Amino acid sequence: MLEPGNNDELPPIPGKRYFTIGEVGELCAVKPHVLRYWEQEFPQLKPVKRRGNRRYYQRNDVLVIRQIRSLLYEQGFTIGGARQQLSGDAVREDVQHSQQVIRQIRGELEELLHLLNQR
Repeated sequence: MLEPGNNDELPPIPGKRYFTIGEVGELCAVKPHVLRYWEQEFPQLKPVKRRGNRRYYQRNDVLVIRQIRSLLYEQGFTIGGARQQLSGDAVREDVQHSQQVIRQIRGELEELLHLLNQR
């Protein structure tokens, strides 16, 4: 999902379950108003909202925000291009998982065929 090299200058993510918008802003070097805007632009970014519409981000949200930040600020993508890149990553992950399952099933079937041929 996120290249390890893209996070060199950012602080490590603490082992908490939820982060406030201010904490995420510090962890990702992005201002809170930018995070609120990105929520509108990127469907992958869905923080939990509680009392008074307060946002609480989870670790996965922080990783997505860091990836969005990298795409926009370091790699020079537009908002639309970054959105497309993120959805492409999800498709690639699904394809890789499917290919892994197919290889596993194929191996099992070849094993069964070998057992049947021995009889």
